[in-house]
Amino acid sequence: MLAERLKGVIVPVVAPFTAEGKMDTESFRRLVSKLLARKAHGLIINGTTGESPTVGAEEAERLVEIALELRGNEDGTPILVGTGSNDTAEAVRLTKRAKALGADGALVVTPYYNRPSVQGVLEHYRRVADVGLPVVAYHIPYRTGLELGPDALAAILEIEGVVGIKESSGGIRNFIELGGRTDKALLCGDDLYFLAALCCGASGAMMASANVATERFVGVYDLFADGRLPEARAAFNELVPLVRLLFAEPNPAPIKWLLAQTGLLASDAVRLPITPISPELRRQMEPFVDVCR
Repeated sequence: MLAERLKGVIVPVVAPFTAEGKMDTESFRRLVSKLLARKAHGLIINGTTGESPTVGAEEAERLVEIALELRGNEDGTPILVGTGSNDTAEAVRLTKRAKALGADGALVVTPYYNRPSVQGVLEHYRRVADVGLPVVAYHIPYRTGLELGPDALAAILEIEGVVGIKESSGGIRNFIELGGRTDKALLCGDDLYFLAALCCGASGAMMASANVATERFVGVYDLFADGRLPEARAAFNELVPLVRLLFAEPNPAPIKWLLAQTGLLASDAVRLPITPISPELRRQMEPFVDVCR
C-alpha cells in the first residue's frame, strides 16, 4: 500500500533548464540519481518546486519517464507526479496520464483561484481518485487562496483512493487535529515545521529543501524514528539557517542556484515569472555550497 510507504523525506524535485531555457534532462538524471543514492524516501515530479506552471506536458512526461527508469523496480522509492488543476476535468486527465506512465501516486493540490465550496473540493477529489491512482491531497492556502479546516481535511482523507495529505497551512495545528482521526499519511509541506510536525503525528515531509543536503534531512528523520529526539533536534537546528535562505526568495530559484554551484545542475536557470536570485542572497548562500556537495 502506498500510504504505508509515504514516510520520511519525500523530495519535490526541481526541473533543470539550460541557460537557453530548454529542459536539461542530463542535469535531471544527475540530480535524481543523487537523491536516490542519498536515500530519499520518495520523489515528486512536476510539483510546484518543479515549476509545473511553466513546464509543458511533454516535458513533464519525459521527466517522469526518466525518474521511473532510474528508480527501477516497482517496489523501490515511491514516485509521485503533480497532477493538480483548478479544472477537475484537467486534473483527471493529468492523473490518468500519470497512471499510464507508471507513477506510484499523484499529488493533487486543492483547486486554486476559483475558491470552491467544501462540497466542491470533496467532489473534485472523488473524481480524481476514481482514476485509480493513489492520491495525496495538497493543502496550501498561501498559494491557493482556499483554507480548509480540520473537519474538511478529515473528510478528504476519508475518500477512497486518497492515501494522504500534504499539509502546508503554516503550523502544526492540523497535524494535532488530524493525528487521532486517520491512519493515512500526514505529510508536512512547510520545511521549517518538519521536526515539529513529526512530533505531532506526521509520517514525514514533502520538503523542497531536501533537494540539497538530502542525507542530512534523512538523518533527522532517522534519528527521530529511532527515538533519539534530542539528537534529531540538534541535527535539524543545524539545517534551519539553510532552510530559511532557501525560501528567502521565490522557490525554487535559491535551490537551483545552490545545486548549480555544487555541479549537479549545469545552470540555475528558471522560467518567468520566477527570476534568478539576487546578488545579496547569493552572497548569503555561498557558505553553504560545500555543505551541500
